[in-house]
Amino acid sequence: MKDLVKGKRIVVTGSSSGIGLETARFLSEQGAEVLGVDMTKNFDYVEEFYRADLSDPRTIDVLLDVLPNDIDGLVNNAGVPPTKDANILLRVNLIGLKRLTYGLIPKLADGASIVNVASLAGHDWPNSVDAIKAADDLDFGNLDAFIARWKVSSEGGRSYFFAKEALIAWTLRNRWTWRNRGIRMNSVSPGPVDTPILGDFLQTLGARAEEDRKIMDRPGTPQDIAPVIAFLLSDMTTWIRGTNIPTDGGMHSNILCSMHGL
Repeated sequence: MKDLVKGKRIVVTGSSSGIGLETARFLSEQGAEVLGVDMTKNFDYVEEFYRADLSDPRTIDVLLDVLPNDIDGLVNNAGVPPTKDANILLRVNLIGLKRLTYGLIPKLADGASIVNVASLAGHDWPNSVDAIKAADDLDFGNLDAFIARWKVSSEGGRSYFFAKEALIAWTLRNRWTWRNRGIRMNSVSPGPVDTPILGDFLQTLGARAEEDRKIMDRPGTPQDIAPVIAFLLSDMTTWIRGTNIPTDGGMHSNILCSMHGL
């Protein structure tokens, strides 16, 4: 199908590499005006590029000032891998993401779509509900205390897992938040994807990642993920709200079957 998002103005964070770059390419090919946001300058497949550090609230606020109105879609894709310090990781992957999203709501057009790029790593969110609720009040200034209290340090990649758990739960909780304006929020959860940060995951997860690799037929590619993101941004999905779509070659189903003895 061509022209899936024709005429739509869509912001893609992390647009310079990996899933974000392929999403920008695919959306442009499908007729969208893509506004890219990243730390690394890359003008490929974007109408406008904005350099921004999503770990810095001041930079986010400046970005919010300069982005235009009438935005039809937001792809929250920017993130750092689990090898990064927990403080930085939670700033980018959760706190900065939320700050940007809430700040952009007034600039979103009625009927806009927000797509969060979560992860298979967040599948166990029901077992982290207390920490997720505590993160409702999390901000840039109180991260270290939160990390210590809820044991979400970078050890074993726990901060990454928690950020994705919280992101999926946040998606579900915002199923109707902006329903009066027709604004919807959904998420996509990739499994292991062959991007520049795949090595960080293998390094962090060790034997667990090796076991997953044996089960899977292949790692995913950005080309597997971008069309699902575009689908959620399109007018075909206005009745999909607060939904997380696993896009992982069957790994999520494998986990569920193993959990329930199927």
